[in-house]
Amino acid sequence: MNHNKADISIPEPTRAELEILQVLWEFGPATVRFVNDKLNEQRDVNYTSTLKQMQIMVEKGILKRDESQMKHIYIPVEAEHKTKDQLLNRFVHTLYRGSASKLVMQVLGNSETSKEDLEEIKEMLKKLDK
Repeated sequence: MNHNKADISIPEPTRAELEILQVLWEFGPATVRFVNDKLNEQRDVNYTSTLKQMQIMVEKGILKRDESQMKHIYIPVEAEHKTKDQLLNRFVHTLYRGSASKLVMQVLGNSETSKEDLEEIKEMLKKLDK
């Protein structure tokens, strides 16, 4: 059986879909109105656009809709960490030919990594060595 990390079970969310997922991951299952209000804290988003986007996400299998109550509640199908793992795996596979070390070297080389971040990374590497 081929266990290629680039094989992804869920469709890749668009940037707009990821914004919606971030709200649902942070605050839990919610109505379109709640999600739209949270998105509007960052930028102007039309309610009908959010509604349409979330309906498309249900069709794609990214969200589930609970219709048992008067107001429909939307729930992410996948856990945050699973979606982010899948997106990161695809990103590393596509842009870094599957080399996580090349990605890490570029990230550390391109930014001003704090001493605290470096210590945290060293601790993480120690744990991975065990």
